[in-house]
Amino acid sequence: MTEASTDTSGLTLLGRPAGVPASPEAARLERVPNPHPGTPYLVRFAAPEFTSLCPLTGQPDFAHLVIDYLPGDWLVESKSLKLYLSAFRNHGAFHEACTVAIARRLVAELAPVWLRIGGYWYPRGGMPIDVFYQTGPAPEGVWIPDQGVAPYRGRG
Repeated sequence: MTEASTDTSGLTLLGRPAGVPASPEAARLERVPNPHPGTPYLVRFAAPEFTSLCPLTGQPDFAHLVIDYLPGDWLVESKSLKLYLSAFRNHGAFHEACTVAIARRLVAELAPVWLRIGGYWYPRGGMPIDVFYQTGPAPEGVWIPDQGVAPYRGRG
């Protein structure tokens, strides 16, 4: 059995000092070749401390994001994803705009077979707002676990 190799020669962030980008648009999402093209498998990223700003008040909003995707030819490089998500901390946008923008950017960069994102936002004005997006029906034959984020229950 041989281990698949991954070409990292085009990466500019991994293994180098890198600051948080000024905005999500300025962030560079990097990718590497999928070492198992044609093999259906799920990749999950969880960002339990995602932060953005309310576009009207400037107050921080917090979410637990769960990103699931079935790779096509590309995988997202995790450091670049972390920096991209961090770029939202000074970005003003509603919950729906942030969640869907992240999904669309990943789809544009990676062209995955399938992608879904769950944005589990903590309460604003006493009401949590959860936002879900996926590119289509879940593919058959791949184990796609529940995202594992409990509904908000407050102090109950």
